Amino acid sequence: MADSTMSPDEIEVEMARIQRLREVLVRRESELRFMMDDIQLCKDIMSLKQELRQIVTVPEKDKTKKHRQREEELIQKIHKLVQKRDFLVDDAEVERLREQEEDKEMADFLRLKLMPLERLHKAEGPPKPKKTVLEPPPNKPSVVKSSVAIIKDCCGATQCTIM
Repeated sequence: MADSTMSPDEIEVEMARIQRLREVLVRRESELRFMMDDIQLCKDIMSLKQELRQIVTVPEKDKTKKHRQREEELIQKIHKLVQKRDFLVDDAEVERLREQEEDKEMADFLRLKLMPLERLHKAEGPPKPKKTVLEPPPNKPSVVKSSVAIIKDCCGATQCTIM
């Protein structure tokens, strides 16, 4: 549950941050789907190219009508897959540019929202400490002690793991 001491502006900023996190996760999912599609298309293209290489290695005089038809089919399939992959890459680039614009808009929004909150916190003054700072116990190292005294307080007569 939300902290009941949050102001409406702080709640709005927190909601914007959560929305931003959701967008980042959705984008990552989209990137991973793109990568999966790209990998699958590349595998399919490579498979078809391998089959095409086998047909191309057959001397022209030994090729049957079936060989020539299959060769043409493979070329067409490879061409379609390459076009599909090009479209996928172009689509990913358009998406990347759109995301950059969204990022800029979100950064501007957060900057505008956070500025008034920072001023509000500065006007309130520094946060009041809940506990008073106590002196360190006499057997603990103190900042004003020399380094030898600190080592002695830390390690005593034997070397510790810190040293």
